[in-house]
Amino acid sequence: MAALSDLLPAAAIRLDVPVPDWRAAIRTAGGLLVEAGATTAAYTAEMIANVAENGPYIVIAPGFALAHARPSPAVLRTALSWVRPAAPVDFGHETNDPVHLVVALAARDQSAHTAALAALARLLADPGTARALREAPDAEALRTVLAGPDAGRQRADAAEARPVHTILTVCGNGLGTSLFLKTTLERVLDRWGWTRHVTVEATDALSARGRASEAVAVLTSREIAGMLGEIGIPVAAVEDFTSPREVDRVLRDLYDV
Repeated sequence: MAALSDLLPAAAIRLDVPVPDWRAAIRTAGGLLVEAGATTAAYTAEMIANVAENGPYIVIAPGFALAHARPSPAVLRTALSWVRPAAPVDFGHETNDPVHLVVALAARDQSAHTAALAALARLLADPGTARALREAPDAEALRTVLAGPDAGRQRADAAEARPVHTILTVCGNGLGTSLFLKTTLERVLDRWGWTRHVTVEATDALSARGRASEAVAVLTSREIAGMLGEIGIPVAAVEDFTSPREVDRVLRDLYDV
């Protein structure tokens, strides 16, 4: 599993970049992936089209957008880029705008980046660390924060017994924002002591429809929840994918506890 430091070189970080709108912010982040040799320019267009077609579900926490698209021939290797706009940018999200940070993800497959995104989700969930990332004066200072003791840590499997429930975390592509939500949900389940009873799987919207009969619930964004419609199991919308408090509340509603 790749760590954050493996996927995010200093050259792929730009701080305090003047961008007039969300398209320019994603275009800047995509350009860094191209410069790093991770993608072709076509992938940048695919990331922009993903938001244009599916809405601003990539704004998964207050002030934070995870730009990405499906794996495609335009992705040459798995990598991240990091853009901090000089001024906050509106993506059109009802609750999480404006965006102060755009991270772009290019993934060759569904697995190589999992540990890195889980580490980033944990870092952003900590208020002090999130503030340090927002205020880092340069790329090296930012990488120092990212390389903290929790970065790249893989979650220990605490479940010895076979889980009896499956919850799906869902995004448009199944490999970016859904992994952030999966990490947060697993943290809540760990705290509840429910990891032996519930397993969490990240997937895309199309697959979620076909797998609904295997799961007890879906957690996703408001935009994707609207796309899924009625699938025979509860679909709960989460506004902040990095907030254990919100996910705890949603989980209590689902299980009536």
